[in-house]
Amino acid sequence: MNNDFNPDEMDETEEPTALQKFKDWAQENLRIIVSVLIVFLIASSIYSYSKRGSEVAEVTEDGSEIENILSDLSSEEATDSAETPPPEEATQDEETTPEAAKPAETKTPDTGAAVAPQKEEPKQEAVKQVTESKETENSFVEVAQGGEGTTHLARRALTHYLEKNADSSLTKEHKIYIEDYLRKNVSPQGHIMLGTSVEFSKSLIKQAIDASKNLNDAQLKNLQKYSANVNF
Repeated sequence: MNNDFNPDEMDETEEPTALQKFKDWAQENLRIIVSVLIVFLIASSIYSYSKRGSEVAEVTEDGSEIENILSDLSSEEATDSAETPPPEEATQDEETTPEAAKPAETKTPDTGAAVAPQKEEPKQEAVKQVTESKETENSFVEVAQGGEGTTHLARRALTHYLEKNADSSLTKEHKIYIEDYLRKNVSPQGHIMLGTSVEFSKSLIKQAIDASKNLNDAQLKNLQKYSANVNF
């Protein structure tokens, strides 16, 4: 009977350790592990790129909004200049009526006494009552007076807002930009009728103020030609 010790037989009977099991598993699934890591790296890169792209888009959008406001102000100035008619010369009807054209005095058939011609009293047009502007919890409601448009109402709403939220950093140029920003973002826009009310939310006014502070020196200088004609 052969009872000699055989080390190969002993190795075959020993159970593999946990470390050995992990190594074996890693070797068997190496391709899967590498694929998962590659997918994770790609996903991380896509997320970082999309986040950076979102930030760039926000900055670009702010710049575009500023350029739109400045362009709109220039267009509005050109339109106003084109619509302003030249001063008209006095017509013949406005000149002093000659004596011969004045109505002659009439005489009554019975007494022959002169009767002065009756003058027609000018008709007084009824003045339409306009509701005062008012403030609500979240907005200012401005009512159009005669000859006013949304720009006038936006200017008044900004004035009311700054009375309670003073901001000494705002120049006349900033305010020109703000009122046009408000005009473009409320309804109705443009020309409105006497007595029309327009609501300006306080959040929109705050948004316009913040946007105006992104203007650079060149843009503010460009707005001086508009602010010079406005008294705030």
